[in-house]
Amino acid sequence: MNECIFLGLEMRKEPVTYSILRFAHLVGLMLIGAGLIGVWIADLRSRQIRDLALFAEAVRNIAVFYDGVVVPGAIILLVSGAWMTAEVWGGWGFIQQPWLAGMIFLFAFEFIEGNTVTRLYFMRLRRLTNDALVQGRATPELTRARQEQVPTFTHFLDIPMLLLIVSLGAIRPNTWTQFIVGAICALAVAMALTIWIPRLYPWVPPVCNKPS
Repeated sequence: MNECIFLGLEMRKEPVTYSILRFAHLVGLMLIGAGLIGVWIADLRSRQIRDLALFAEAVRNIAVFYDGVVVPGAIILLVSGAWMTAEVWGGWGFIQQPWLAGMIFLFAFEFIEGNTVTRLYFMRLRRLTNDALVQGRATPELTRARQEQVPTFTHFLDIPMLLLIVSLGAIRPNTWTQFIVGAICALAVAMALTIWIPRLYPWVPPVCNKPS
């Protein structure tokens, strides 16, 4: 009798735990989405600015969105997602589900790429911008960093990849077709933005406008 009561209590706890994890997962997704949009807008703004102080402010905003919103959201998404996967699919069982395996692969790729390429690039850009502020002019190092192609590509890849991850979780396809087609489209969009945005807003070294 006691064993039956215990099992009944355990069955009642599982839905509550899953609901909390799912809520945390949605919160993490909201934070990542909002943070990446903020980074995108701040980066686009920095490309239009010709004043060094305003450029430095835009770069600081990128760091705030990345470190204050995107990174916490990614950690929440990682913990809640790993917990739900272990509870529902029993560890490696998710490999048999293309939609879930695709989501996990893309998230792992974005998590590693975001913290080894994009985030480190924006941290370096912030440091070079601060050095330029001290010298009162845009330095050659800042100019070279702003024209780098690889971190620009990975930056523009973030939002298309996030949309692909969300689409896999929403549609839940039973084949890998959506994953493959979506990945090709995301890469194509990121490549197009990498070529188009710098041409739309070509790099002009910002100057330090001192008040008269």
